[in-house]
Amino acid sequence: MATAADGRFLAGGHALLPSLKQRLDHPSDLIDPGAIAELRGVTKAGGILTIGAMTPHADVANSAVVRASIPALADLAAGIGDPQVRNRATLGGSVAGNPTADYPAALLGLGATIHTDRRQIRADDFFVGTSKTALGRGEIVTAVAFPVPEKAAYAKFSGLASRYAIAGVFVGKSSKGVRVAVTGAGACVFRDLDMENALAADFAPRAIDGLRIPVSGLRSDRHASAEYRAHLIGVMARRAVAACR
Repeated sequence: MATAADGRFLAGGHALLPSLKQRLDHPSDLIDPGAIAELRGVTKAGGILTIGAMTPHADVANSAVVRASIPALADLAAGIGDPQVRNRATLGGSVAGNPTADYPAALLGLGATIHTDRRQIRADDFFVGTSKTALGRGEIVTAVAFPVPEKAAYAKFSGLASRYAIAGVFVGKSSKGVRVAVTGAGACVFRDLDMENALAADFAPRAIDGLRIPVSGLRSDRHASAEYRAHLIGVMARRAVAACR
């Protein structure tokens, strides 16, 4: 990678290959880390669930360790795309390539830590804007460490064809408090602090009733207006809280 003029790491190819087909990206080299065994798999130790960056979504969805530790994470992975996507696309590719995807909501909602080949980055500091993360040039995600919560759930309203979240909400409750992460609705995944405070006082769907979701900063496109996304965030948040286990 250091000697490539404009190299790209190829994970599952879910984001990069369509970009290449449309001639939107012209990398000088493609580097496939898929054969590195250390980048795949699921482990749990000391209340931390660690998933390798090259682990496909289907492996996360079907992992007995994930289902026993953080069932919300397995459910989230099972709802991404279609079977072909889930068996090819990877956790690391999703985290590094799309800050409005499903996994970023889980990372932010659980207070995860992203491990790279150079350092460790808190999820709160990792997603910084439209298609932007804190990764430096040539830096790659190697694993993600998730603290096991007391309860968690994810609910999303997705597009019929892509199954991308038009608005998705991940809720996590632990001894450190409540975290609410919203994805798909804005330029980047974000936390809703008003919901977190309300749920910290009363962890029930009714605690969110009456909360106003600001429209500023939300996306309007052919899928939904910013106003509709604001409405969906409240609906998905209540569903996620009700589903927490």
